[in-house]
Amino acid sequence: MFYDRAKIYVKGGDGGDGCVAFRREKYVPEGGPWGGDGGRGGNVIFRGDGGLRTLVDFRYQRHYKAQRGQHGRGKGMHGRQGGDLVIRVPLGTVIREEDTNRVLGDITVDGQEVVVARGGRGGRGNARFATPQNKAPTMAEKGEPGEERQLVLELKLLADVGLLGFPNAGKSTLIARVSAARPKIADYPFTTLTPNLGVVSLGEGESFVMADIPGLIEGAHDGAGLGHHFLRHVERTKLLVHVLDGAGTGGRDPLDDFRVINRELALYDQTLAARPQVVAVNKMDLPGSEENLERIKNALAGEYEIFAISAVTGAGTAELIRRVYELLKELPVPDLPGIQTAEAAETVHRSEPRFSIRREGDELVVTGREIEKHVAMTDLDNEAAVNRLQRIMQVMGLEQALRDYGAKNGDIVRIKDLTFEFVE
Repeated sequence: MFYDRAKIYVKGGDGGDGCVAFRREKYVPEGGPWGGDGGRGGNVIFRGDGGLRTLVDFRYQRHYKAQRGQHGRGKGMHGRQGGDLVIRVPLGTVIREEDTNRVLGDITVDGQEVVVARGGRGGRGNARFATPQNKAPTMAEKGEPGEERQLVLELKLLADVGLLGFPNAGKSTLIARVSAARPKIADYPFTTLTPNLGVVSLGEGESFVMADIPGLIEGAHDGAGLGHHFLRHVERTKLLVHVLDGAGTGGRDPLDDFRVINRELALYDQTLAARPQVVAVNKMDLPGSEENLERIKNALAGEYEIFAISAVTGAGTAELIRRVYELLKELPVPDLPGIQTAEAAETVHRSEPRFSIRREGDELVVTGREIEKHVAMTDLDNEAAVNRLQRIMQVMGLEQALRDYGAKNGDIVRIKDLTFEFVE
């Protein structure tokens, strides 16, 4: 089964907790703090694999978590870093955040890697908090939680040429004729329900990849006939071969079919409508095809190159394939708007407030990545750690912001899992 879309949950490994420990050598009285740091959590990484073809693996497993960092230990020993979780995906996979629809990466090269969830840093041991005023700190940080995300994966086939056309126009027969692909072929519409890839070879060192896109119908841009799923696979092609049923099987008009398909392309994406096309008038071995070929030439010859072929007998296919190969050498790689490379995705700077406040019923809820991180890394059972968290809140301006928001003595304030009373 061909799966080209999946929703999954990923989480980077949590950082290991820092350690509270003191030197205990026999002849070293009051030896001082000696707790090590926790190790950083592992990242969740997607890696392109040219051997994969679908996203079927994500149908059976939807949750992925990287290894957490090891906790720090006494004698100044730091915890081991958590192992990265590497997930293999097929080439052509676009990774998006489900909530924001932001593109995190676009896997197009074998071995390309994109970090989709970073591991949290390890908490600092008590040795890190020693000062001239506090030579024996009794607190350490907990590990930072790893990033977690809901992701949407979309596979867009990486092909040089895409075959367009109404159902039963002969696209599957054509790709079977010119390549080693063996799609299901039958004499009824919608035989092909999943895209097929075939490598077309013209000789040593001369080849290209052709995609047989399942037949489109009117309304495909709105999703009719699984239109969105099929049109997505045309986006990366450099050239489109528009296959028409020259015999007008079933009373269809090939010219009307041509206009309908191109209108659907334009409604879905204007750049697709502007993609170079050649027209392959198929089924020239059947009655009525010669008359339709003349009509098509009269209507389209000024704008498109037209080839008369029979995918069943092979007539005209060699000329079509040779011309397609020549055009591919001349055409540039199409721009893919909205897609970032892995490097570009990692360098995007996202400015966000340190915290925000809202009221939910009787509670004041404080949210924000920075303040939530400080709370998560605080050992709330340790008085010294809680005092430090309170100082951090003061420096960040949270106490004053709560006053400005209208907080009064006794109001309940909640930050993630921490709940406390506001006291002037």
